[in-house]
Amino acid sequence: MRLIKIHADDNVAVALEDLFGGETVRIADSDLTVRENIARGHKVALRKIAAGDPVIKYGNPIGIAKEEILPGAWVHVHNVRTGLSETAEYSYCHKEYHLPPVRERTFLGYRREDGRAAVRNELWIIPTVGCVNNVAAALVRENQDLVKGSIDGLYTFAHPYGCSQMGDDHAQTRKLLAALVRHPNAGGVLVLSLGCENLTQEQFKAELGEWDDKRVKFLVCQQVEDEIEAGSKLLRELADYAGTFRREEVPASELVIGMKCGGSDGLSGITANPTVGRFSDRLTAMGGSTVLTEVPEMFGAENILFSRCEDRAVFDKAVAMVNRFKEYFVSHGQVVYENPSPGNKAGGITTLEDKSCGCVQKGGSAQIVDVLEYAEPVVKRGLNLLSGPGNDLVSATDLTAAGAHMILFTTGRGTPFGAPVPTVKIATNTALYQKKANWIDFNAGSVAEGEPLDDAGERLLDFVLETASGRQTKNELHQAREIAIFKDGVTL
Repeated sequence: MRLIKIHADDNVAVALEDLFGGETVRIADSDLTVRENIARGHKVALRKIAAGDPVIKYGNPIGIAKEEILPGAWVHVHNVRTGLSETAEYSYCHKEYHLPPVRERTFLGYRREDGRAAVRNELWIIPTVGCVNNVAAALVRENQDLVKGSIDGLYTFAHPYGCSQMGDDHAQTRKLLAALVRHPNAGGVLVLSLGCENLTQEQFKAELGEWDDKRVKFLVCQQVEDEIEAGSKLLRELADYAGTFRREEVPASELVIGMKCGGSDGLSGITANPTVGRFSDRLTAMGGSTVLTEVPEMFGAENILFSRCEDRAVFDKAVAMVNRFKEYFVSHGQVVYENPSPGNKAGGITTLEDKSCGCVQKGGSAQIVDVLEYAEPVVKRGLNLLSGPGNDLVSATDLTAAGAHMILFTTGRGTPFGAPVPTVKIATNTALYQKKANWIDFNAGSVAEGEPLDDAGERLLDFVLETASGRQTKNELHQAREIAIFKDGVTL
């Protein structure tokens, strides 16, 4: 198969391999003559599309023809424009789909004293202000001897904030960092402060709420003579505590898995994203939780998600989340459809609607049980929506703060980055999987070569459970762990 028509109503198909002008390709029991060279992942018209008519893919409009497009012609940014605007009306038309039958599964994880499950047992240093990033890095270097037994690693997460911020930015930094401190993958956490920043230790403790002083320690660098000596002593105490945890059998229903895409291409919505969707349906069917974010990459496909909100209250929260993000764009004088990126376009994605319809495939077909604010924790099992931007680092950090034990990251072009939690890179095409073996963990390109999506989803479920049980991802092997905090306001 060289072309795929995704939905019966589509008037375009997607090339699964490079096509050349003048050749004839078989699709849907008919022959189509290709009028020009069309790269893999790009679209070809299946019938004449008049100027002003919608271009249909995934059974949904993904743009409007700027001119007449003939059968066999390349369909892309030169002849298609977005149909999005800053305003839209939404109505609740509930739909429910059957989830696949599943058997109960388990993984080898850690059980925390508060009852939560974890997939890693690490020591984390959380700087409350960027001024102490280098101190935190030095503490990591000087204390690698603590990584032994059941302790999986010692890490810190640098950022430039925690001071010279006001209002919502100050609150978001505080909220995000406190959420990281609570993350179950950290068996012990050292909260590292400078002492004069406006994110004071008193503020941070108030944000954190209750904590176990065996698991969380605090150090204000300006209050001690030697911060490395003092910090190392606290880390040894944390290691003594964290080292008492051992892997044990845990139900897969306790997993929380974040879902993200980046460096997408024309195959993302055909191979990798629906593979993640099949996985999500399986995990939620057995009582687990998945989290979908990247709100700007829902624009144009939001009704696909809205119809699956389990009740009117969840629908109202989802609509409010999308509208707030549109207002965020407008308040900065930006249009809501200034997306996809140059790399997305090179890979065959034409408009934001095109990108969004592919992006939401990661959500599968399960009911949406809750809508979360930025860095808000998952509290209801099932498929959750999380407020956050599309930026890879910001949204992956957001997913971590929401409690994701692991993140599934689909990509058509590849990226080496990683979140604080295991970040499983899933290739949309086999060529990428083979070329960037040092970045990519899982190949979904096999779907374009004939593997059924249900089989790929089951294979991904097996991979996730292996990773939850200790198999290291490529980002972990290469020590690629970063955070980025969402910022909107003034820096003093």
